[in-house]
Amino acid sequence: MATTKSWTSEIRHGDCIEGMQALPQGSVDLVFADPPFNIGYSYDVYDDKVEHQQYIDWCGRWIESAYNVLKPDGSFWLAIGDEYAAELKLESQKVGFHCRSWVVWYYTFGVNCANKFTRSHAHLFYFVKDKNSFTFRDEDLDNRVPSARELVYNDKRANPIGRLPDDTWIIKPADVSDDDTFVLRPQEIPESFDASEDTWYIPRVAGTFKERAGFHGCQMPEQLLGRIIRTCSNEGDLVLDPFSGSATTLAVAKKLGRQQIGFDLSQEYVAHGRDRLESIKIGDRLNGGPEPSKAARNDLVENGLAKKSRSKAAIDTDEKKKQQLHEQRFAESQRRLSESGIVEAFRLAHEGYSSDRVVVDPDLNAAFADNCRKLGVAGNITFWNSTLFRLRKAGNASQLKQIETTQRTSFSWLEIDPYRFACEIAYQKIISDGQASSLDEIICCPELANSFDEIARKFAPGFSSLEYRWAALKIRKQARVARTRAASLNAKLRFPNAKLIQKIDPSTAPQTQGLYLISGSRTRTLYAGETFDLCSQIASLKENVEAWSSITGTALIQYLPSDIQDAGNLTWQSYLISKKKAKLNCQELLIR
Repeated sequence: MATTKSWTSEIRHGDCIEGMQALPQGSVDLVFADPPFNIGYSYDVYDDKVEHQQYIDWCGRWIESAYNVLKPDGSFWLAIGDEYAAELKLESQKVGFHCRSWVVWYYTFGVNCANKFTRSHAHLFYFVKDKNSFTFRDEDLDNRVPSARELVYNDKRANPIGRLPDDTWIIKPADVSDDDTFVLRPQEIPESFDASEDTWYIPRVAGTFKERAGFHGCQMPEQLLGRIIRTCSNEGDLVLDPFSGSATTLAVAKKLGRQQIGFDLSQEYVAHGRDRLESIKIGDRLNGGPEPSKAARNDLVENGLAKKSRSKAAIDTDEKKKQQLHEQRFAESQRRLSESGIVEAFRLAHEGYSSDRVVVDPDLNAAFADNCRKLGVAGNITFWNSTLFRLRKAGNASQLKQIETTQRTSFSWLEIDPYRFACEIAYQKIISDGQASSLDEIICCPELANSFDEIARKFAPGFSSLEYRWAALKIRKQARVARTRAASLNAKLRFPNAKLIQKIDPSTAPQTQGLYLISGSRTRTLYAGETFDLCSQIASLKENVEAWSSITGTALIQYLPSDIQDAGNLTWQSYLISKKKAKLNCQELLIR
């Protein structure tokens, strides 16, 4: 039975400092922390109003733990309110972090204050351990936006791949449709923030929004976390949230194909967070406004500084095209993330074997499927197997090339000789019955693969599913070469008269290689085969004659000892199939 390695996707109940100290040092790629602000918020089990210095000291300890658990090129994002922003920036720098950006997150639906201005912002600090070595995916189109030159001024000199966002972000909330109020970047609104301001304008997740998880009052927008995770980590990286809460960080990380680990003191939050992760698949769409992308908004061209005399119909048509392109890009992103998850599931389960072996070996395939489920890859086992086959066929362009295979699966033609004919019959019978159109379909679908095994086992019992399935792959792989060679043959093969299989004495057949024909009548050939040992093959056929009788009623055999050159490589069998039009043979061996 295959033993699977681990892919981290969990929320642990307990103190985050103890939890991070228990992790291997230098094992995490990205930490995002949204700690309690010490402003008296009512959490499930945590006291959010402690003495000033006590809070700062506690923050210093968990920040140091986060520093230690990060890889040398890891990144740390910290969300905090006004009260302790300066202090926690200093605490972070004390342990060795370098600050790359101090971002102000401005949100709508701010917390109303009776005796001062309404709170409508928080601080986001972006730190790295090594100021010269860190992940920052500035070339990824998902992390770029159209420039003002393109979007506002309609200037053809604009960079076609867009630009990185300013420190000011605007993403409209999911439940608000007023596109003129909530747009991508503040400079797109004539009377709004200046482009140089370090403010991100993303709506807070209000209580009425569908995005809200429902069990936690403090919840970050998925779009905000999406930008951070996409920019500062790679697919497959490990993202850690010391204060999991509503599990939004981990949910977004999973959607974007990252590993996830979080901690929380509340058993209730942990339980709800785990349920939330279970409901998510890799590649799922982020909640909230549209993902940041390099897609211009033509209505702003009309209403912005550079007005154009364009009809509303033309603008609407362009907008629809932009939306279609956005959906196409999302579908492509989802496909790529699903493929990455499938490749990772293969890496965890393959035990050094090839992708073909993982699909046809029931034990390895079960481990592979289990990992796909744990990772949250969308689809089912048939889809996962088919994708794995497709990626293998992609050759050098596939992510699979990066995974080393050290174990070889090898069954020689001599080894599979006793049951090869049964695999060929099972293969062709399922195709002929219209249940599948290819061997890949048979092998990738568990139900069809089991039917294949059952048919093969009737004709040649006593072998494993791996042996049956691998033999079929071997036949399919050799078919093209065999029929090409067979096309050059021109021989008159004189078989003796046919005899009933059940009445033949196998001991009278020579223990040599040869050819044989099985028919239901003297004029109807069902199967044409070649074997290394006629005596053993005829004995096996006679022992399992019921399988043949169920197809034809009366089963007859003819055999011809032959000094077959390159015996077992299907060349002479392909020649016979083409001459006799045998219907139970693999039709890929038929000379075209």
